[in-house]
Amino acid sequence: MSPRKAAALKHTDGRSLREHLIDTAVRLIAEQGTAGLTVRAIARAAGVADGVLYNHFADKEELLANALRAHVRAVEAELGELPEPGTGTVEANLREHLAYGLALHRAILPAFTGLLAQPEVLARFGELDGHGDDWRGQLRRYLRTERALGRLAAGARVDAAAAMLVGICHETVLSALLPHTGTTKAPAVRDVVEAVLDGIAK
Repeated sequence: MSPRKAAALKHTDGRSLREHLIDTAVRLIAEQGTAGLTVRAIARAAGVADGVLYNHFADKEELLANALRAHVRAVEAELGELPEPGTGTVEANLREHLAYGLALHRAILPAFTGLLAQPEVLARFGELDGHGDDWRGQLRRYLRTERALGRLAAGARVDAAAAMLVGICHETVLSALLPHTGTTKAPAVRDVVEAVLDGIAK
């Protein structure tokens, strides 16, 4: 083991060097975004030689995709827990879900904006298997469970309802990214949820 690699491992707190590199990239993304983030910058911050990254990742894109996913997970953890099916009211719970989704998308927007010129990183990110544990997956499971519990109509098209709520979040992000004329005020969370429930409530 090289002295530099050994020195880096002293700061990994029991994590593998691969995990240390991902965590370092996540920290840099949180501090300065993804625009202009280089292998050299990550290596320097991690305390390793540039080439060490390629012992653990096929390329820069793989490292950044994994770091981007870890960054999203960190933001999700900061936003707290989502309501459990069968508790409270469906309307109040969906408001929480939508507010969570909007906050999530606003928080991760800078990281994704910096990668618009690197579509390969975004493609790799999309290929990572999250086992449906992201917000969208949780929202779909929430609605399916509420339907199974009888708190939504038996024939409720819950996947379509979830897509509508996710779409509101995406529209918010795209409105911030793309030039447009005039100003379009985002609909209130209450109004969106009421419109969705018009189609799936009992």
